[in-house]
Order: sequence, then C-alpha cells, then structure tokens
Amino acid sequence: MSNRTYSKMWADTHDVLHHLLKEELYSNETKPLTDRTMIFQMLSAFYIKYVKIFRNMEDLYEQIVHPQKRRIIHHVLEGVMGRILEVKNEMVKLEFSEFHYYDDILQDLKLTPEDLEIPIPRYFMKDKVKVMKDRENILSRILSKSTIQVEKAASIRILSLDEAIHIIQIAERTRQGRLRSKFMLEIRMEEERESVAKLRSTSTMSTDMAATLIRKIWQGYLQRKKTKKERAEEMIFLDMEPAPDFQKPSAIQLQTQKMQQQRQVVQEVHEVEYQQALVTIKEQLHSVEGPDIKESLREQIRQWFVECRNVTGKFPDYPDAENGGSATLFASKTPQEVLQELAAKEEKKKQKAAEKKEKKSAKGKKEEKKKKKGKADKEEEEEGWKMAPSQFLSTVVEGQRIYEGVWQNRDEHTNLAQTYVGELIKEDKRQEVENEIRVQVDELMRQELKNLKMAVDRDKSTKKKGKKDGKKKKPKKGKKKKKGKDLTANRTIDSLFEELVNEGLLIQPKNIQLSDFKGEYNYLGTTLRQTDIEPMPSLSDVKQLITLYGILPLGSQAVHEKAPLVKSLMLAGPSGVGKEMLVHALCTETGANLFNLSSHNIAGKYPGKSGLQMMIHLVFKVARLLQPSVVWIDNAEKTFYKKVPKEEKGLDPKRLKKSLPSILKSLKSEDRVLIVGTTRRPFDAELKSFCRTFQKIVLIPRPDYTSRFVLWKTIIQQHGGILTHSLDMSSLAKITDGYTLGHLTQAAKDVLTERRIKQLHTKPLTAVEFIPPLAKQEPVYQEEENAFKDWFVKTPLGKKRAKAATESENDGKEKGKKGKDGKKGKEAKKKGKKKK
Repeated sequence: MSNRTYSKMWADTHDVLHHLLKEELYSNETKPLTDRTMIFQMLSAFYIKYVKIFRNMEDLYEQIVHPQKRRIIHHVLEGVMGRILEVKNEMVKLEFSEFHYYDDILQDLKLTPEDLEIPIPRYFMKDKVKVMKDRENILSRILSKSTIQVEKAASIRILSLDEAIHIIQIAERTRQGRLRSKFMLEIRMEEERESVAKLRSTSTMSTDMAATLIRKIWQGYLQRKKTKKERAEEMIFLDMEPAPDFQKPSAIQLQTQKMQQQRQVVQEVHEVEYQQALVTIKEQLHSVEGPDIKESLREQIRQWFVECRNVTGKFPDYPDAENGGSATLFASKTPQEVLQELAAKEEKKKQKAAEKKEKKSAKGKKEEKKKKKGKADKEEEEEGWKMAPSQFLSTVVEGQRIYEGVWQNRDEHTNLAQTYVGELIKEDKRQEVENEIRVQVDELMRQELKNLKMAVDRDKSTKKKGKKDGKKKKPKKGKKKKKGKDLTANRTIDSLFEELVNEGLLIQPKNIQLSDFKGEYNYLGTTLRQTDIEPMPSLSDVKQLITLYGILPLGSQAVHEKAPLVKSLMLAGPSGVGKEMLVHALCTETGANLFNLSSHNIAGKYPGKSGLQMMIHLVFKVARLLQPSVVWIDNAEKTFYKKVPKEEKGLDPKRLKKSLPSILKSLKSEDRVLIVGTTRRPFDAELKSFCRTFQKIVLIPRPDYTSRFVLWKTIIQQHGGILTHSLDMSSLAKITDGYTLGHLTQAAKDVLTERRIKQLHTKPLTAVEFIPPLAKQEPVYQEEENAFKDWFVKTPLGKKRAKAATESENDGKEKGKKGKDGKKGKEAKKKGKKKK
C-alpha cells in the first residue's frame, strides 16, 4: 500500500471517529435511560465502533513513516484504548458479567467475529527491544550460573552397591535382547526366501496371463490416482478445501513483508532526523526571535504595571513562579481584562468578612437542604442511567481537533518522502522558547516592580508593603504520610534482581504469544441469554479479557494511569485449559517480568515474619522499578485454604494471605504491576477473602466443539502431522468432548513420534490412532464444569447477576398480571354495554 492509500485510510478513520464522538456527546446530553436492553445496545455499538477504529489506528501507526503524523496517531490510539476499557467497564456494571455477546449487532453492522478481536499494539515490544534483550541476557547469565552449580552437585553423587548392580543388569539384559532380536530377524528372512522359492517352482501361469494381470493392476492404480487428483482439484476450485501450498506464503505476501521491513527502516531514519530538527530549530528560534520576544514581554508587563496603578492607585503584586508567573496574567487575556479581574478580587475580599457571619447562622439550614438534595439526587439516579464521566474522551477529542486543524486539508504533494514539517516544529517550539524567556523576564520584572514601589509609593505605603512583604502566604502543610522504610536502601537494583533469580522468585517466562491460545467465538451467546440460559464463555472471550485487563494496561503507562484500575486478576478453570499458558503470554506480549509467589515456590524461603516482609519488599520493589511486572500465584486456592490438609501444614501455604490486602493497597495507578492468580480448585478456598483479593475473576471453560476442531488442526500441524481426507477431524472433535488443551497436546505427542512422522506419506493419520492415548487420560466431566458454575454464582459479580435476573423475572410477571387485569376489565365493560 502506498502513502496515499494510508492517508485515505487515516482520513476515513477520523471521519468515523468524528461521527462517533458526536453520538457520544448526544447520548450524554439526552435524558437518563431506563431500558437496560437499549443501554446495552448503545454501549455495544460504541464498543464495536471503537474497536474498529483501534484496529485501523494500530495499522496506521505501524505503516505511516511521517514522524509528526505518527505522534498524533499514537495520541489518539492511547485515548481510544482507554475509552474501550471504560465502555467495557460500563457494560460489566450494567450486565454484571465479564462476558458479552454481540451476535445481533454484528449482523446489523455486517461484521464478522474477527472484527471484534482487539489487536495487541506492536509498538509495545518495539519500543523496548534493547531493554528486553539486556534483561534476558542478565537473566540467562544468572540462570546459567545456578544450573552449572546444580550440575556440579548432581555429578558428585556416589552410587550404592545395589544400585550399581541394578544398572549393570539392565545394560546386560538389553544387550542380550538386541542379539536375540537380530537372530530371530535372520531366521524369519530365511523362511521368507524359502517360501518365495517354492512359489516360483510350483507356478504354472503363462506369460500372457501374467502380463494381462500386471496391466490390469497398473491401469487400475493409474485411474484411481487420476480420479483422486481430479476430485481434489474440483474441491480446491469450489473453495471446499485449501490448496496444497496454502500454508506457504504467496509472492504477494512476501512482497508485503519486505515492504513492511523497508517502512520500519524509513521510520527509524525519519525519527532520527526529526529529533535532530527539534534541537536545531529551537536553537535558531532562541537566536533569531529570542530578543524580540524578550522585549515584547517586558513592554507588556510594564503596561500592566502602569494600568493597574491608574485603576487601583497602587502597583500590583507580582505572581509567584510556582503559580506560573506572568503567564497566568496574560493567558488568552488582554491587559484590560486582567484589570477587571483584579478589581473584582478586591471587592470579593471586602464581601468575605460579611459573608462569614451569615454562614455561621445559616449552617443548620444548609445541612438540612443538603440532606434533602442528596435524597432527591438518589431518586433521580434510580430513575435512569447515564454514562460515567470519561478520562479519555478529552484525549480523543484533542487528537481529532489537531487532525482537523493541521492535517485534514494540508497539501502534501511536495512532501513525497514524508519527512518532518519544519513549520509545525517552529509553532510548537516557539511556545517553549517563550516560556523559557518568560522565566528570565519575570526575575527582571520582579526586581523592577520592587524598585518602582520603593520610588513612587515611599511616603504612602512603605509600612503596608513591609507588612505585606513580611506576611507571605505560607503553603498549608498537609499531613505527612508515613513512608514505609526501605529495607534495601543501600543495595543496587542489579543485586536485588540477582537475588530474586537465585531464589527462584523471578523466573523467565516462556516465549508464548497470545495468538497461540486458540479458540472460537460463541455464536449462540445472545440466543441462549434471551432464553434465560447463561452460556459458558468461549476461549475467544477469555482471550479478549486477557487483552483488555492485562495486556493493554501493562503495555501503556497512560492507559494504566487513567483507565479503570485492575490490580489483580484470577484465572479459574479445570486442569489443562491453558491458565499457565495465558500468564506466560501476558508477559511475552508486554515484555513484563514474571515473579512466582506460589505457595509451593516460597515454601522454606525467607522464613519468619521478618523474612516474609523482606521477600515481599524485594519482589514489589523490583517489580515497580522494572515495570511492567506480573506477580503470579499458582494454585491460589492454597493461599486461601478453608482448612489446610495435614500433608501441606509443613509448607505453610497461607503465608501470604494476610499480606495480600496491604500489598494491593500499596499499588497505585502509576505502578504497572498486576497480580495474577491461577486455580483449578477455587471451591477449596475461603470465598470472602479470595474475592476481596482478586478484583477480576475469569472462568476458563473446557473447549467446545468449534474450539476443539480448531485446536486439533493446529496441534497436529505443530507436532509435524499432515492433514488428509483419511483424518476425520469433525468426528475427532466430537468424540473428544470434555478433553482440554493439555489432553489434546499430550495425545498428539504420544501419537506423532519420529517414526510415525516418517510414515505419514505412505500411511496417513486416522482419528482412531488418537483414541488409545486419550483413553489413558481423565477428561473434565460435566459435573466438574457445573461445580465451577455453582462456585462462580457465589462470587460478588455472580450474586449481582443472579439478583438482577430474579428482579427482571418478577418485573415480567407483574407486567403479565397487569396485562391480564386490563383484558378482564375490557371484557367486563363490553358485557355491560351488551346488557344495556
């Protein structure tokens, strides 16, 4: 795609965004809504449109090479990301569910479920490639040292006499077995040779008959081969099957990949040029326009001195540097407007003394009014729903305004290379230069004002001035917050990092992408909810939540600070559904550090209360300094056991339970640290403290039919298998109901051995081969899934949803009764008229 194509795409995206912002403003101005379905439809439409804009903006940011355009796109992109999270939060509050279904809206907008997938911005990793490489090198170096020490310790082990004899016996038996098998093979081959010789001696077939038989077999083979080929070609032509080279990238795909790499190089070159231009243009402005700016500022401030004296009879007080200096006086105001403000301030000071007395007498009345107003406000809130104020709409509107004001109608025919625009840099830097010069001018003019006051008002106001000068307003001292003691103040971050790695608390995440977590969209979600059946979430929905609650906030500092704050996340589901995989994918996609505070991992480390305090301090200090970070608690139910089993009492699994609430309180919006728990038995945990610790609970189900179909395809291909007609994928997906991702992967490993992979061209795979390894594994039965459902209903969000469902049922029944009563009344009236 050319630069012109991307420019058109950018214009179209901003046009859609412009209309969407109008819709948002209109919805905020209208009366509060009461119909929950209408509210959800509106929020869903906003969500889908924002996701579409987000996808386009992410592509534009990666492909456009103009450095100034990329900055505006990045600004809008972060605003849209945050707005998506806010709309999602509103939908969760409305429906009391983390999972939402948009089947009917997708049909209306003529979109596919793929259009709802939230992409992970590629700049998350590109912007910190060097940092990630350095960190990986340090981690691998520390881990290699520890592994060498473990290997040395293992190599020194001395065998007992019985163990040595046992090893020798095994080796001797295997040697004898190999010799025996070789001997038996020779006997069998000799017997086969003898049988062939007997057949040849007894054969009485003529040469013509033999030739006819061979010809018949050969022609049959050729015809079958030809028919099979024609059938395959027909299926490919009808798009019923993929072409043989479907997996291989086409020439166009290879060309686009090459173009993208070239664009990345151009982006880097243009960025370097832009950074250099920022410095050079600023220096030019300082040298060329600096003296004129300085002189005009001094004249403007002097005029203000004189006009203030003419109006008030005295010189004004100069604003402090902390309050912005002279910039606060002339910010989009004329000197006359400044004078009017000063006069108004003096009048207000006189009125304050009189108002204080009135306030004391009217306190009681005001309190009563406030109570009445509070009740009225609550009644109004109950009457309808309104969108909560947004932290990101202003960012999106600002980006839209800059685009419309600067880039929408800009002629760029001369800038074919898409390099920086010097005029725009001058406009931005001119304000910076003026602010820097203003600081210098303020210092000079303060001294000048002081001299003027001393010279002109010597007789009248020297005493007053002395008092005023002496009585400078001291800033109110707020209550000092007690800062926690830094237990490792004298240590470097590198030493803390190394200690955590050696202790096994900081681990290297596996290189797993979120795209490796396969799953299909639930196409019947809306239909099931309309019939009052709560569907189990699909794996695609789970993947979306990980992106929304984990990857986007951890990847962007601006989004994390302003978006609804998610400090902790719980992934609950049966064994093998991919909980650990999602934790590693979360770290890989954001470049986050992975800290393991699982009960089995911290057992015996940093003993005692002081040791626990030191461990928590070390982990969260490093996590904050090297953010983004993920703190993983595997088998989280053990930390919140109702009753600790006897065999685990020595491990003290509940060590962290009391410390977690204080840890969560200490995490602020600027700390990109996420606590992630995983559990396969949440019903063993104490529910109240468990739900208080984990803010978001995501239930991961066993794969449904469509997800299993996709999973089997990818797993078999990943393990070296070849998909053919002999492998009935539909039947395989159907019979493996209840089996999870872990089960399917293990079955594929057992079947697709090196020997079996070599035989694939002559002996294709069949579905029957996967049944024996699956039969050895225990599937997830419906009873276990129902147990997870029942447990989730007891969580705070589950209780709210159940309550809302019962309320809606009661409302429906009341409406039905009113309808029946109305019909009875009409019938009675008709009967009365007939009698008359």
